[in-house]
Amino acid sequence: MDRRSFLKAGASAAVIPAVEYVAPAPARAATDKVLRLAMTLGDIPLTTGQPSQGAEGIRFIGFTLYDALFSWDLSKRDEAAKLIPGLAESYSVDPETKTTWTFSLRKGVKFHDGSDFNVDAVIWNLDKLLKKDAPQFDQIQVAMAGSYLAGIKTYRKIDDYTVAITTDQPDAMFYYRAAGINYASPARWKELGGDWSKFAERPSGTGPWMLEKLVPRTRAELVKNPNYWNRDRVPKLDRLILLAMPDANTRVAALLSGQIDWVEAPPPDTVPRLKQQGMQIVSNVYPHVWPYWLSYTADSPFLDICVRKAANLAIDREGLCQFLSGLAKPARGQVDVSHPWFGKPGFEIRYDPAAAKKLLAEAGYGPSKRCKVKFLTSQAGSGQMQPLPMNEFVQENLNQVGFEVEIEVTDWEALRARRRARADGAENKGVYGLNNSWSIMEPDFGFMSVIYSKNAPPVGNNWGLYNDPTADALCEKAKLEFDIAKQYQALAELHQYVVDQAMWIWVVHDLNPRALSPKVKGFVPPQAWYVDLSSLDIA
Repeated sequence: MDRRSFLKAGASAAVIPAVEYVAPAPARAATDKVLRLAMTLGDIPLTTGQPSQGAEGIRFIGFTLYDALFSWDLSKRDEAAKLIPGLAESYSVDPETKTTWTFSLRKGVKFHDGSDFNVDAVIWNLDKLLKKDAPQFDQIQVAMAGSYLAGIKTYRKIDDYTVAITTDQPDAMFYYRAAGINYASPARWKELGGDWSKFAERPSGTGPWMLEKLVPRTRAELVKNPNYWNRDRVPKLDRLILLAMPDANTRVAALLSGQIDWVEAPPPDTVPRLKQQGMQIVSNVYPHVWPYWLSYTADSPFLDICVRKAANLAIDREGLCQFLSGLAKPARGQVDVSHPWFGKPGFEIRYDPAAAKKLLAEAGYGPSKRCKVKFLTSQAGSGQMQPLPMNEFVQENLNQVGFEVEIEVTDWEALRARRRARADGAENKGVYGLNNSWSIMEPDFGFMSVIYSKNAPPVGNNWGLYNDPTADALCEKAKLEFDIAKQYQALAELHQYVVDQAMWIWVVHDLNPRALSPKVKGFVPPQAWYVDLSSLDIA
């Protein structure tokens, strides 16, 4: 498909309509510094502690209202983000059993309601997610927490600021999972009569921002927490308005008209006009892949490795990146070729339609018997880039070599619910691929959660029910390696193997473009899915 015909197929990506959204003017002091930010989401993420709406929910609700035991250093643009101390100042792992992690908590931290953060609050929050008979147990947050909870066996209080968490087996990846569990105020929950729906309207975390007003499906208004424990991250802005705006063209139109100051994922064809109007276009490499997760159910054509390899060879990734105005890179696997986890796969993911046709013929398909597959995607969402025209591009590429592709479109949160339902769930009958962008920021989520056979939902995110003993053994090897350098070597072996097996269809890595008003100052685009909004200022 050439660029002209592709633009025609996805014409809405190139046209900026009249403004369809008018942001209500919030009540505020005339001198307040206010940033209005348009998310790709169709609703405001869950505010009770474990956000909904994927990485974008974590980015704009999780990292603003809450903290975890570890955080991410989001202050640099020239190196991958690393974990740093958060609510835990330090930790140690029992050198003999390698299953007990002891965390020394930061003293003097207050929740937004003024109550103390301490070990009792940690235990209460873990009970909220792991103890079904606890009054505060919340199944909705359990679903959002996903694989972060995997492997936790027990936890206990040592003293007011020391907690021990024991995993059911040695697992070096728990280091990363601990960074995904946020801590909410037990005092606020009790104050509101133990009602999580009321807590959602008046949440209390320890984060640098506090929720002042929530309008479902429309906006959340946050104000800075002047008493935030990390004085370097007390926001420079007074107020942050998060707007749910799933239509990309509406976001761009609102930015050009001065109604908002920050746009997530502007359509590539709008970038020249945005630049012409003085807008800042900010992008950076970040740990992201835009793939199709494949089903390994008994009726899936992707059980055949020839079919999986054919699909990977059928896609013109360079052409797709040209359509995206260079704001993406062709994917050769789960991680970029420059990444230390890439390894040396023998299967080269490239554009080779002749080889794809040959492989499909080996699998028994041809002109009189096309390979019928249905893919599920969303109309927008966190990291989904421009899913509708991109799916049309991939669909045409696959159809040209002998596939017959059907695309089913839903909204982002519904797609995530279908992912949690597993490939063998009744609602996924006949669906053989899931177009769900994925974070590869850390190996437990990016690799183990979707590769390891024991991590099928609800324990993890292995939607397709991939089950390969060799891959499992390589997962175990990496999970048991506490030395980071050796762990990286084990991860490279694992990645090399799943690429050779063509576990998924990998398409592109996003370069994460954002469009900002020229009034926005101080933004550092990190190599991460998340951002630190505390550094922002506005002229």
